Amino acid sequence: MKKEIHPENYRLVAFKDMSNDEITITRSTASARETIEIDGVEYPLFKMEISSSSHPFYTGKMKLVDSAGRVDKFMNKYKKYSEKRQ
Repeated sequence: MKKEIHPENYRLVAFKDMSNDEITITRSTASARETIEIDGVEYPLFKMEISSSSHPFYTGKMKLVDSAGRVDKFMNKYKKYSEKRQ
């Protein structure tokens, strides 16, 4: 391994899958704004939309997604940005 090219700020971080609320704790350099307490220990919290515990490829379950619902969710999420431009 080359010296001085790897980050030094590895720490334990909690990754939370928002679709099924599964939490995985692992070492990472990912920055997080929120924290979560698990078993009396506080960890930085990194929220994910999907992980191997909820992805259809890994679970073997196909999930039906309403495409119109996705568009509405997108429009509501970015509505405030389009209002600023006008």
